[in-house]
Amino acid sequence: MKTPTPRQTALVTGASSGIGAALARLFAQNGYNLVVVARGQKALQELADDLTRTFGVTITVLPKDLAQPQAPAELVAGLTQQGIQIDVLVNNAGFATYGLFTEIDLAAELEMMQVNMVALTHLTKLLLPGMVQRGAGKLLNVASTAAFQPGPLMAVYYATKAYVLSLSEALAEELRGSGVSVTALCPGPTRSGFQQRAKMEDSKLVSGEIMDVETVARAGYRALMDGKTIVIPGAQNQAMAFAVRLLPRKLVTRLAHRAQERVHAPA
Repeated sequence: MKTPTPRQTALVTGASSGIGAALARLFAQNGYNLVVVARGQKALQELADDLTRTFGVTITVLPKDLAQPQAPAELVAGLTQQGIQIDVLVNNAGFATYGLFTEIDLAAELEMMQVNMVALTHLTKLLLPGMVQRGAGKLLNVASTAAFQPGPLMAVYYATKAYVLSLSEALAEELRGSGVSVTALCPGPTRSGFQQRAKMEDSKLVSGEIMDVETVARAGYRALMDGKTIVIPGAQNQAMAFAVRLLPRKLVTRLAHRAQERVHAPA
């Protein structure tokens, strides 16, 4: 009798909602076991119960606040203790702040940098070596079209996503031929809870028709499975990312500023 092939396991951060939840569903649908990570245990458990019931996969729920510097090490220690090997790492957790740099609370931006950059790097540093040793693995980092230009009114957020994209491209080159691939998913504005947390629902950037999380997640999943280094969902977003490389930098920054102003200035 042929020995069944063990299911691979994907770890998804920021899995309780938005793009993270949509990605978790795609992995489960395609037969992956999952480790789901986010701050809220209730939302994670509801997601896990749904995916287990629907797809029959094993879901491990690990509530962690990645804004806490010790969280990535505690997370990986827990995986080791339970004997869980991670074959795919999805660094999706992240959030934004919105407003003038001089007016945004410093603590909020330091927390954002911790989640968007430091925790992502820390988790990758802890889990990537095992993939390289095994000669197989996949890493998906959720960046943004924000990574391609400066972003007045979201200055630090745009800078964090530029870091994610740069890191992903560098790692993809370092790992070429290793059996491990690195993909940066760079969505444009996406309909999710992102805008509410950033308090930017009235920004021009998100006031029109924008993409849904399922479309973005499908694009990211396909690119990851195909071993692509960068994926930008949507023809309009792709055109924008290309155009900013041709236009004068000062003009790009000014246009980004205009795009992110509030539809109605606050009273």
